[in-house]
Amino acid sequence: MSEIESKIESLVPAWLYLPDISEQWGVPVTEVRDMVKSGQLIAVRRGPNKSLQVPAPFIDGPGLVKHLSGTMTLLRDAKMTDEEILEWLFTEDPTLPGSPIQALVENRGTEVKRRAQAELL
Repeated sequence: MSEIESKIESLVPAWLYLPDISEQWGVPVTEVRDMVKSGQLIAVRRGPNKSLQVPAPFIDGPGLVKHLSGTMTLLRDAKMTDEEILEWLFTEDPTLPGSPIQALVENRGTEVKRRAQAELL
C-alpha cells in the first residue's frame, strides 16, 4: 500500500460498492460506473478483490451529496488528482469546522466551494 493509499484509508470512514449504490438509487450499476468515468464520483480499488468502492459520505439517499460534483470539478481544474481530492475533502479543517465533505453533508456547500476556488489561485 502506498503512502497516499494508507492516508486515504485512514481519512475515509466508510466505503460503498458500486452495486450497493445502484441498488440504493434504483439505477443500473452501469449508470454508477458512468458517473465514475465522467468524474462525478471518485472510486478507489480496494480490498482483497480490488473492487471499485466510493466513499460512503459522497452518497446522500437517492443521489450525491449536494455540491459534491461542482466541488470536485473545481479541484480538478486546480490540477488535483483523485487521491489529492479525496485527501482535501476528508482532511479536518478547524476553520470550517470539520472536513469539507462533512460541511457538504451538512449543506454548507457555499463555503466549501469558495475554498475549492481558492485552490485555483
